[in-house]
Amino acid sequence: MIIAIDGYSSCGKSTIAKGIAAALNFVYIDTGAMYRAVTLYAMQRGWVNMNNDVRINQEQLAHSIDDIHIHFEVNPETKTQQTFLNGKNVENKIRSLEVADLVSEVSKLAFVRKKMVALQQTYAACGNIVMDGRDIGTVVFPHAECKFFVTATTQVRAQRRYDELLAKGEHVQLADVLHNIEQRDFIDSTRSESPLRKADDAVLVDTSNMTREEQLTWILSYITQYRK
Repeated sequence: MIIAIDGYSSCGKSTIAKGIAAALNFVYIDTGAMYRAVTLYAMQRGWVNMNNDVRINQEQLAHSIDDIHIHFEVNPETKTQQTFLNGKNVENKIRSLEVADLVSEVSKLAFVRKKMVALQQTYAACGNIVMDGRDIGTVVFPHAECKFFVTATTQVRAQRRYDELLAKGEHVQLADVLHNIEQRDFIDSTRSESPLRKADDAVLVDTSNMTREEQLTWILSYITQYRK
């Protein structure tokens, strides 16, 4: 069984997906982490940067795209999933606001999406999986058995992301986080390659006024009814 969870940034997709995977003993795949890892790879080589606008050396990145290897491992102590880029744990680095500011521009490139989608589709061989992202139910797994589209107001999403970054020790401003979310929403929704949109057969879940426990309980209840 494949469960696809799409939606806007910082609306709780990953938390929901992780909770579903843990409750059902499914494999969880964080596709957002994969695009963040590609972005970090490009940043480390100076191929993407931001001054007044984002500039990407597409030729260099395209030439090296097959040299980018991403996999996930579960930390045996914390039981959390960690993202590895070419053998190195980059979980903390890819969650920075600097990466967040650039990831939508990198992930909209056709050759990047083609590479990542192909890799994501190989995970179907794992058996039962929960995958979250922007185009899982529309492009990666259009025939997924269960699809959800998660959203929340921009203000709620910005506050959630701001609180997460502060908890990790990052010094950020709420206004900067809100701007980042609004920019990512626009880029993700208007890009020509696999734009963010709700699949026709996806269930809409607005988490603006729901706790994490309420979100998970509601979705698990829906999946349980589906499986019957």
